[in-house]
Amino acid sequence: MSLSPHFLDELRNRLTLSEIIGRRIKVTRAGRESKACCPFHSEKSPSFTINDDKQFYHCFGCGAHGDVIGFIMKHDNLAFMDAVETLAAEAGMQVPKQTPQAAAKARQEKDLYELLDETTTFFEECLRDSRNVDALNYLLERGVSQEIIAEFRVGFAPDDGQVLRKFLAAKDYTDKDMIKAGVLRPSTRGGDPYAFFRDRVMFPVPDRRGRTVAFGGRVLPEHLRPPQRGDFVPPKYINSSETVLFHKGSMLYGEPTARRAAAEGQTLVLVEGYLDVIACAQAGIRGALAPMGTAVTEEQLISMWKMIPDFTKIPLLCFDGDNAGRKAARRASERLLPLLEPGRSVNFAFMPDGEDPDSLIKSSGVKGFQKILGSSVSLFDFIWNFYTQGRVFKTPELRAGVIKQLENEVAHVANQEVQVHYKSQLREKVSETFFKRKEYGFKKRDFGGYGKPRNQGGAAIPMRPPSTKNRAARLFTHALLAAVINHPHIFEGIEDALCELTLSDVALDRLRQNIMGILSDDPLIERKVLIEQLKNSGFAQEIGDICNESVYVHASFCSPSAKEEDVQALWLKSWQDGHSAGLGDEIQSGWRHVSCEEDEEKLRNLLLMKTADDEI
Repeated sequence: MSLSPHFLDELRNRLTLSEIIGRRIKVTRAGRESKACCPFHSEKSPSFTINDDKQFYHCFGCGAHGDVIGFIMKHDNLAFMDAVETLAAEAGMQVPKQTPQAAAKARQEKDLYELLDETTTFFEECLRDSRNVDALNYLLERGVSQEIIAEFRVGFAPDDGQVLRKFLAAKDYTDKDMIKAGVLRPSTRGGDPYAFFRDRVMFPVPDRRGRTVAFGGRVLPEHLRPPQRGDFVPPKYINSSETVLFHKGSMLYGEPTARRAAAEGQTLVLVEGYLDVIACAQAGIRGALAPMGTAVTEEQLISMWKMIPDFTKIPLLCFDGDNAGRKAARRASERLLPLLEPGRSVNFAFMPDGEDPDSLIKSSGVKGFQKILGSSVSLFDFIWNFYTQGRVFKTPELRAGVIKQLENEVAHVANQEVQVHYKSQLREKVSETFFKRKEYGFKKRDFGGYGKPRNQGGAAIPMRPPSTKNRAARLFTHALLAAVINHPHIFEGIEDALCELTLSDVALDRLRQNIMGILSDDPLIERKVLIEQLKNSGFAQEIGDICNESVYVHASFCSPSAKEEDVQALWLKSWQDGHSAGLGDEIQSGWRHVSCEEDEEKLRNLLLMKTADDEI
């Protein structure tokens, strides 16, 4: 039976070669490849290598070489179709039925690949033809070298609408074949079909295996092309129509080159067009890719992530710095959020106004372009900037509004693990921006009689707990954290206050952030489960320091035995007391000097004094 090349490609793409082989022999990761002792001959030192990116295995000892299907055939002693069915079951795919129609489809696809390769060769020869020297000079004047032209198989489609048809007909291809491949279009006037691309610089679009599946064509500058009829202005770029081999939303121009670059550790960079990819490649940035004249799609984003062998390199999406570029970036962010998973990340870079990668590399060199890439921002920061940049949030309503918008964005992160971290980062950013109060309000002590501010222009000091450098402050923070750990159900009622609690002790602040992340994801979690998760995250020492009798004796509301109905109110009361900016000198002195050995009664007296001070 003959299977469709598309089906076999999809089968290989869905499987990870090292995982399939690793289920049968012991495999060890070694850099970007995996190694094993060859299963096809006897050896003590591993010479059998597995390359997931290139989808092949090779033994330097016996010469065994092949793809995932070949490995299963040889190792499991299976016929081709049996190996395909075995792998399809693992990939969750249905093997096409062995029908005459399926065989015909496979033959048709094979013929189309060959036709498109012949067409690519034809365009290459036309570019070298002296009659088309203007097209070659156009590329050379744009800085495209002969070597890059050859590597990317750049060509030229002549203005004659029949010359390609005659070339392919001489190789026994029919008009029907050429129309199916997208290189001819039928006449609407009843005449002969004619070339889809005419008088254009041609960029073959290869699939991941390097086979041409489509073309993009760029019109020559006006002074280099024949006079047009009337006021007709040809579009700068046109792309092949969709065919059985070409699906615009899933293809990325430059994939074979970028895939190799990613395997070698280079960063993937998504740019706008064909010449941007070529300019990047010529400048040594081999990981450049471009969508096919449309906004980037979910399939293309997933394809980029799959090219990266590990999580060490974050792909970059590069946009123009104008409004159109910002809108394109915004659309990309909307597509990205539901796709995020642990390890899957994306950064955003923006070009200076009026520049694209091709023009910037020419004007500022590769270092100028790399500087732009180096100033990229994370997806989270892009979304934050999108909603906040250039805006002033002077009222509570405005601040609440933008926070709500940002929370709605984070809610689109489908993966719960990633969403927890997005929520945590959002809380930190909101707290840092809106709750330090230096721009949005005054401390109590900044107000004189009748609530009038003494210092209209002064900045208030941010609310913070007592310094963790003294023992009273440690008791304060330990009690608050212990109460949340021992009574996690109070989290929903104290979440904002806990977010605002800023600790100078790095370990305790990390503990606070982890508590918030876990409880945001599961507010109904049991105390024992929460403690176990925190200990598994490396906080066993901090849990021991916080959740013990030396803390409970001074702040009984935080002990596991405290009355459930009282804990939240006492927690908020303690938080407000510790954060108050209106303490008199005597009470502040008490907070500074009280020690953990002093009893809870003295702490209570200090709080009572503070309350009395508030009422005066």
